[in-house]
Amino acid sequence: MSSVPYSPGWDLERTPFHEGELAIQERVGVREKMDAQGRRNLRRYLTDQHREFFPLLPYVFVGSVDVQGRPWASVLFGQPGFVTPTSATTVTVHAQPLHGDPLAATLGRGAEIAVLGVQLHTRRRNRFSGAVGDVRPDGFTIEVRQTSGVCPRYIQGREPEFTRDPLIAATRAVHRSERLDAATRAIIERADTYFVASVDPREADGVARGADVSHRGGRPGFVRIDDETTLTAPDFVGNFLFNTLGNWQIDDRAGLLFIDFETGDLVYVAARAEIIWDGPELRAFAGAERLVRYRVQEVIRVEDSLPARFSPPESSPFLERTGTWAEVARPLDAERDPRPLTPVATRPAR
Repeated sequence: MSSVPYSPGWDLERTPFHEGELAIQERVGVREKMDAQGRRNLRRYLTDQHREFFPLLPYVFVGSVDVQGRPWASVLFGQPGFVTPTSATTVTVHAQPLHGDPLAATLGRGAEIAVLGVQLHTRRRNRFSGAVGDVRPDGFTIEVRQTSGVCPRYIQGREPEFTRDPLIAATRAVHRSERLDAATRAIIERADTYFVASVDPREADGVARGADVSHRGGRPGFVRIDDETTLTAPDFVGNFLFNTLGNWQIDDRAGLLFIDFETGDLVYVAARAEIIWDGPELRAFAGAERLVRYRVQEVIRVEDSLPARFSPPESSPFLERTGTWAEVARPLDAERDPRPLTPVATRPAR
């Protein structure tokens, strides 16, 4: 058998999941189901559908890992065709990181990388992960290790329109901090989307190791700012692969990307992630299976970074089943109110 067979499904005897992913699948009672599904749907190569899909995209989202082992989520732009599979296991990217993007420092031969392709307006999506191959002045190549589909349920429909040439480098104002400043908080408070990068750095996990980047969506404000170094977000039901949560069982570091689709500002956040499995806030948040608390370590905000602007969002119909933090707060505030109930006055009988 060749090292990369092109038969459908997973071709190795070992599971396509590492022990962190398996632990989460076991916890929620889907391990056996996902073993069968993973062997059908996960592959070590790009299918024909993948090879047709990625060249259609004017942007992709990227997960990478810096020299400290911290994952970062990023976005790359280019005219359709800038991401081109040149074989079933090799992809060429003709693009450079945006000004201020941590990706500029993480790209190096052999570096772990993941790419998420999403057509926001159609909610069509696919993902692959692997390692950086050659790094060139006009881009880089990726050696693909694993491919999969992505849950489309909470994607908000948006169409981009370029405002400048994405291949021309543009210097922008970059703000760095260990805390969430007022401008950053404003972007997060109205966000209905963010992207999250994670990593399993263990070589022993073979084809299941490496970087991941995933999409998260909700009603505007679904990411709560607890204080200047803490965020909390609901985690809704998805495709049960648990790539992100599984990675956090091994390494709890996370990279978040928030996009202001109107102004083009980007916010990159390096954080530690804690999964919250129970509690009154979780029980009160409609649709949430878990909560994730992010402890912020570094924030990078870049003004007017995007070379495009996006149309107003067409909200996912699945958001109708989800709650908001305001809805969570009302019953919890009532529970915490220490004031005794005041009896209603009644008129004396005549």
